[in-house]
Amino acid sequence: MRVRDGKTTTTDGPFAETREQLGGYYLIEAKDLDEATMIAAKIPSARFGSIEVRPVVRY
Repeated sequence: MRVRDGKTTTTDGPFAETREQLGGYYLIEAKDLDEATMIAAKIPSARFGSIEVRPVVRY
């Protein structure tokens, strides 16, 4: 997902490109994908780069 000019855009994927690098990760707890996307949109780096939202399986 990306935030540009206050608008959030999402792409169903993963679509990591080879020129991109992992700059870190956030582990958040959300009730569903919609809530996780809303939280991810508030991460400052979403305005300049992209954020991947992935589920984590709990055992």
